[in-house]
Amino acid sequence: MPAPSADWLHDRPQIRTIRAAACDVNGVARGKRMPIPSAIKVLTDGTRFPFSALNVDIWGEDIEDSPLVFDSGDRDAILFPTERGFVPMPWLEAPSALLPIWMFHEDGRPYGGDPRHALATVQQRFADKGLTPVVAVELEFYLIDDSARRLQVPVSPRTGKRRNAAEVLSIRALDTFDVFFTDLYEACEAMDIPADTLISEAGLGQFEVNLMHQADPLKAADDAWLFKTLVKGLARKHGFAASFMAKPYDDYSGNGMHAHFSVLDKDGKNIFDNGGPEGTEALLHAIGGCIAALSDSALIYAPHLNSYDRIVPGSHAPSAICWAYDNRTAAVRVPSGPPAARRIEHRVAGGDVNPYLALAAILGAALMGIEDKITPPERITGNAYDQDLPHIPRDWGGAIDAFDASPYMPRIFPKELIRNLVLTKRQEMRDMEELTKAEQTEIYLDTV
Repeated sequence: MPAPSADWLHDRPQIRTIRAAACDVNGVARGKRMPIPSAIKVLTDGTRFPFSALNVDIWGEDIEDSPLVFDSGDRDAILFPTERGFVPMPWLEAPSALLPIWMFHEDGRPYGGDPRHALATVQQRFADKGLTPVVAVELEFYLIDDSARRLQVPVSPRTGKRRNAAEVLSIRALDTFDVFFTDLYEACEAMDIPADTLISEAGLGQFEVNLMHQADPLKAADDAWLFKTLVKGLARKHGFAASFMAKPYDDYSGNGMHAHFSVLDKDGKNIFDNGGPEGTEALLHAIGGCIAALSDSALIYAPHLNSYDRIVPGSHAPSAICWAYDNRTAAVRVPSGPPAARRIEHRVAGGDVNPYLALAAILGAALMGIEDKITPPERITGNAYDQDLPHIPRDWGGAIDAFDASPYMPRIFPKELIRNLVLTKRQEMRDMEELTKAEQTEIYLDTV
């Protein structure tokens, strides 16, 4: 991908302001607003934030016992634009653009606590073996009227009515918010986000968008991060909220981020394809790695207190550590279809995840399985919820402990990122306990 250029701004004289932003450990954009001349300077000279800026809690507060804050003098890092370059921000009234950036040390080394660098490292490990992951994600979200104390589906701009019914794969539900979705697709095109099919889901006002596959995991994660930002911003422009919160309603399905991936060799052949439905040994080894690391990496897929309300039996989200062919109750699924498209679907992550960390965890575990030739457990058939199977960690504290003590996570993530995430989540867990359920929902609804 070419380096970002000021030509993009010169060709769009209507753009008035820039946001330069990086993705923190929670997937929240942290950055600066700046005028056009300052943004052009960032292209060559970068900009500066404290290292601690990517390691704040969900409220944006410093981590009290982090060595990045006072112990180090809260030192500055330097941030440079990513390959993505400028993208428009169609949800704002004034014509504006976002410049995605990522963090480096003064001497040019990537900062190990930056989630995007974590994924870039995993991607490079594949490349060193002559392999290329091809990745696509499906993102679920709710449209919500949060103007009153009780969350509810918004009034339809088309009908003026509020339809309190879940309608799976309903064209009527899509048409209810036709203007919003038309604007969303136009905005995706402007931002180079490859939005594909859209469906209504099982919850009230719940929808899912598929993003097209990319032979570039960083581009796929960029797309997911920008898509979440766009959907939330555009919904507010239309007078309601959109949320990727894992479980905004107790009585309805949660939001997931399902990741599909295959792996190409240096000749462009899918290494999971053996010409039949069962796939290759490489497919089984990748599944074996995903299963082996699943419990220890649950904190990545379920990073918040509310995340664990989603991972319960019978909730349309996997709760058992298992795999299967074409079975949506399993955590890891091999979808049906042409052998050339044989792939793995990892179904555990909630919509509230950091996409960079989630894809790094999934692909890193799969590569570990391929490298170690890990044999997966026997595949399941039937309803995973009714079977006696090992369970994904049931609570936040258990997931934090498993991630912190894991022998697998240091093979996937830098030690600095592991430390930063654990410190962040322990502080959030302490502070969330002081809040009511309504207060917890209020903070998660917009941020994640």
